[in-house]
Amino acid sequence: MVFLGVDLGGTKIEVAALNETGRFLTRMRVATPQGDYGATLGAIAALVRRVDEELGERGSLGIGTPGALSGSKGVLKNSNSLCLIGKPILDDLQRLLERPIRMANDANCFALSEARDGAAKGAEVVFGVILGTGVGGGIVVRGRILEGRNAIAGEWGHNPLPWPLRDEAPGPECYCGKRGCIETFVSGPGLARDLRARGGDDLSADAVVERANAGDRACIAAMERYEDRLARALASVINILDPDVIVLGGGLSNVERLYETVPRLWTRYVFSDTVETPLVRALHGDSSGVRGAAFLWDASA
Repeated sequence: MVFLGVDLGGTKIEVAALNETGRFLTRMRVATPQGDYGATLGAIAALVRRVDEELGERGSLGIGTPGALSGSKGVLKNSNSLCLIGKPILDDLQRLLERPIRMANDANCFALSEARDGAAKGAEVVFGVILGTGVGGGIVVRGRILEGRNAIAGEWGHNPLPWPLRDEAPGPECYCGKRGCIETFVSGPGLARDLRARGGDDLSADAVVERANAGDRACIAAMERYEDRLARALASVINILDPDVIVLGGGLSNVERLYETVPRLWTRYVFSDTVETPLVRALHGDSSGVRGAAFLWDASA
């Protein structure tokens, strides 16, 4: 059987076809049309049709999206791609492609991929984290995505930063309309904003990390603040969910120092005398989203 997955991101749309063992048969990507819902649907449909034509068969189709489907209305909610909010994207794509589709939040797809055969293989409860332009979270329990009654399980990024310091409140504005969300502190833009707010240079998150590694004092201080905030945020997840493993993905997951520093710091905040939770990097990297979307149809997922 062939499994097709689509990873709908803010900057790129990727489609991939995998076999039952998780081996890629083909993959393609295009830039995401900005602010244009109709063009986004068209780009997804065109990619899927190209893969169908290349393989000579129609595989099952799963799609990972930013945000989640509203159970009561069937439209997308909570997406940082604002043109998708309030749109019946699942119904529209099923109609356009004339086939059944399974759809899930992109962080849920990431967590599913890593739980299935990635860095969290064999773990009973997995919390998957995407640290990138935004901050996503997904939960997989015994190989199945936990979506929750309101389809928001794992949305840790839109809770307030725990144990805020005096200069962290009320916090930066978030696209969701609130202030001080975890996402505004531990996303890539959040790291860059923090450096600027302390009088530092206007740098990308990657550049902040590079300069910190090279000994830049302002960037080192920004990274230390970032690590403590990430530790507090993940400690609150451990206190509620107590997962067997936490897997990091997204651009900031490539920062090696996080895997040593953050678990050392979160012991201050976790409500336990010992904290044995492993913090690990995603095995499948930026392929996990599209892999997890593909395996939404897998009977074992």
